[in-house]
Amino acid sequence: MDNSLLTAVLGALIGLALALTGAGGGILAMPLLMLALHLTVVQAAPIALLAVGISAALGGAIALRENRLRYRAAGLIGVVGICTAPLGAWIAHRIPTAPMTVLFALVLTYVAIRMMRDARVSSRIPPDQKLPCVIDPDQGRLHWTAPCARALMMTGGLSGVLSGALGVGGGFVIVPSLARYTNLDQASVVGTSLGVIALVSAGSVAVAVGAGSMLWPVAVPFALGSLAGMIVGSRLAGLLSVVALKRSFGAISLVAAAVIVIRIV
Repeated sequence: MDNSLLTAVLGALIGLALALTGAGGGILAMPLLMLALHLTVVQAAPIALLAVGISAALGGAIALRENRLRYRAAGLIGVVGICTAPLGAWIAHRIPTAPMTVLFALVLTYVAIRMMRDARVSSRIPPDQKLPCVIDPDQGRLHWTAPCARALMMTGGLSGVLSGALGVGGGFVIVPSLARYTNLDQASVVGTSLGVIALVSAGSVAVAVGAGSMLWPVAVPFALGSLAGMIVGSRLAGLLSVVALKRSFGAISLVAAAVIVIRIV
């Protein structure tokens, strides 16, 4: 297969994953780029972020049009993430390739295990448990409090560091955090996560472009493929089993993590 076509196909898989879960795209983009195109973590990170960011922006726009994106919450998380992303990039460029690859594999393994665990265990919050961020039944908006703002800012800070360091959109942090700290439904969680990923990725991509570390011949077809995958996935969202998706992404992530580690041993 032509290298550009292969790159576009890989991007399409990422866009599809992102549309269906709001979380799986970024974390899977890195191993695909590393294993299929033989890129290092530092080389793959900005390419993954460009593709994931553009696709998330499209998905977020669709979610906003359908009133599934909580734009105030997404804006707060995203702004904090943009501020902390340069710290992640600074860390990534000061850690040797092998340790950085192992670190990414460990994060990937953790995400995979949690996805598969969440597929088995009900994620519903007990009705008597108080949440920091709840929807005001009269206005239909989040009721903003100091604990709510603090929880969202912590989510943004962590997703930004991981985005800058490992080239992930941070959806695997944002989605469970929104599910844990808010009473948003799954559609709003995914839509809001896409909005945050778009913002955080934009900040990290800007840093990478400014540093001259973007491999454009790979980045362009990968991003275009990801956009196509997002369009298809947006039409399929809601038609597929969330449990099956989590199990599938978890299993794929575990295999990818193992292969990455084996290649550097």
